[in-house]
Amino acid sequence: MIIYRATKKQFVEDVFNNTIADNIDEAFFEHLGRHTSPNEVRSWQNSMQYMFKVVDTPELPDEAGVAIEYQIPLTAKRVDFIISGLNAQKKAQLVIIELKQWETAEPTPKPGIVVARFQQGKAEVAHPSYQAWSYAYMLSNYNLTIQERDVNISPCAFLHNYTPDGMINGKLYEDYVAKAPVFLKNDAARLQDYILRYVRYCSPEDIIWKIDNGRLRPSKQLADSLTSMLKGNDEFIMLDDQKVVYESAVYLAKKAQEGKKQVLIVEGGPGTGKSVLAINLLVSLCHQKRCTQISL
Repeated sequence: MIIYRATKKQFVEDVFNNTIADNIDEAFFEHLGRHTSPNEVRSWQNSMQYMFKVVDTPELPDEAGVAIEYQIPLTAKRVDFIISGLNAQKKAQLVIIELKQWETAEPTPKPGIVVARFQQGKAEVAHPSYQAWSYAYMLSNYNLTIQERDVNISPCAFLHNYTPDGMINGKLYEDYVAKAPVFLKNDAARLQDYILRYVRYCSPEDIIWKIDNGRLRPSKQLADSLTSMLKGNDEFIMLDDQKVVYESAVYLAKKAQEGKKQVLIVEGGPGTGKSVLAINLLVSLCHQKRCTQISL
């Protein structure tokens, strides 16, 4: 489900006329039957000003597609910003952008996890590059239109208020940044170049609409990944909170080896990913030759 969909030209006009946040909120109400929170509206108002500056270039075709708040099928997660078109080889292309208003963040000893400050205080969250990459992975492996049309997806993150500190895009998170580059406060031109590297032409068809209305089916790659995971290889891809809880559980398991018992209770309604998380933990801990029992 896409909350807001337009051409690049229409998006630029909506931001220039200062109607973009209201337009997204009205579309939100139309799709979901309710308005979103004032904080999210303010977030759109702020972040879209930065994206306006990035995409407002004659080098990006006016008819390139723009989607805002695309809900990933089978999840409650939403992609902040998508640009669609054709790449240099005239093949369908998406650039997905995870937007953050963070000014700073703190590292953690857990892979792919950082500490960010929110209104309610600090919290551990997935690194923005991990978020963007995992969203791209889910889209590629569940959407039949993307699979059949061989749509290329290039993920990245844009932290437009974040002053470079050598941490968020540094060595500690380099594996994730390599999969989805992170652009900071002074990187608008670099982000623009990144988008133009992949989206060169407009498409004769509405790629985003076709993807949004495409059938869902796990790809063979996804099935192979699951089989591989059950053999003790790479983890099955997790989104946002799943990744945070997974790394927290692995961290506590290591501490428990020091002789002090640790307890982690994971709560969540149906479809929140508890089973995916449990399977990942079972495989990971057993692979580390640790006595493991997980109750669902």
